[in-house]
Amino acid sequence: MSDIIRRDPRAEWIARNRLHPLHAAMQQTQQHSWMGPNGIIRKNLHGIGFIGPNGIKRIDRSGAQQGTSNKRSAAVAVELPLHQVTQPTFYIAVVPDMVGGRLGSHDRDLLGLARSLAGSDGAVLAVVFGEHKESNFSTAGVDRLLIVEGDEFAGYAPEQLVQGLRAVDNQFNPRHWLLPDSRTGGGELGRRFAAAINERPATRVWQVKEGQCSGRAGAGQQDLVRGLPRLILAAAECADPVSETRHEALPEHLSTSVARCLSRIEDLGPVAVDPAAIAMAEAEFIVSGGNGVKDWQLFHRATVALGATEGASRVAVDDGFMPRNRQVGATGTWVTARVYMAVGISGAIQHLQGIGACDKVVAINLDPGCDMIKRADLSVIGDSAAILQALLEAVENYRNGAKRDAA
Repeated sequence: MSDIIRRDPRAEWIARNRLHPLHAAMQQTQQHSWMGPNGIIRKNLHGIGFIGPNGIKRIDRSGAQQGTSNKRSAAVAVELPLHQVTQPTFYIAVVPDMVGGRLGSHDRDLLGLARSLAGSDGAVLAVVFGEHKESNFSTAGVDRLLIVEGDEFAGYAPEQLVQGLRAVDNQFNPRHWLLPDSRTGGGELGRRFAAAINERPATRVWQVKEGQCSGRAGAGQQDLVRGLPRLILAAAECADPVSETRHEALPEHLSTSVARCLSRIEDLGPVAVDPAAIAMAEAEFIVSGGNGVKDWQLFHRATVALGATEGASRVAVDDGFMPRNRQVGATGTWVTARVYMAVGISGAIQHLQGIGACDKVVAINLDPGCDMIKRADLSVIGDSAAILQALLEAVENYRNGAKRDAA
């Protein structure tokens, strides 16, 4: 075999491009220093350092990380230290909203507050009703996980949920109960539960410090400071989420079954809502169009068929194809959708900032090297009109098949 060193321009390009999905993998073989063509030693400053336990890149300027066999590559994932509570002295119970079956940003803030209240002797007990899709309870700060299953908790059943919380309270006797003071269920459930256990809760709490809690009052214009009660309804950003430790999330079980109560509320099931009426900041599924969309009528039909909320890039808004309130990005609306589909959007930095909190990003674009393709979890390279038309046909075939099966 030849001794000539062969270059891989594509691998070198990926190693330089921090937005590329394979960037971290290429860092394992990337050289930190090499001899240039004129005899001068060249150094790659981006390759020096390692990823700390909180995910931030650290650079050791002492030189210990360079030129040794124990050098840690930037691409090597550092396992977070494990926090264990073998025999908890007390529990801090958290009831997350779990919108869409996953922990939201408000839930993670709540778990961060619970972690600070638990300290080293207490354990954070997360109480989840029904099925869920979350797989990262351990990195969110959960020491014990209690899943209360049963079809009686499905749908809108606040009275039955209160019965379940009372069963948890009787068995574990938590020192504090934490629920999100939100419109997605936690605020109502927390107030119902407070009435059931005869506790006066602290509401809209945004800070807990030295045995005191501060909550918003007077239409958000004043702060109400009081002693820390047993039941806390916390607002968003009440604490920093857990990021530097991982936890066991050991399963727990109720020793007794939850009694089925005779509900005074009849759940008539979900009501169809026009996706166009949903605010983009609260939408779970968003399809955005950009400069690459040439057939806007087809785009609108596709979003209706998919049941998605419409969004747009700044270029599409400036050109008059979409209203200003549908602009996504740092100069528009910051979105937290579970699925964000970008059609014909190249991915300006302001737009990428606006979708930074989205769970899954799907990109449809003709340019395989654009920044949106690099950010996306799933990319489709091709003409947007042809792909949207294929999506319409696929949705129609799926629905027709479901109707035939039902018949």
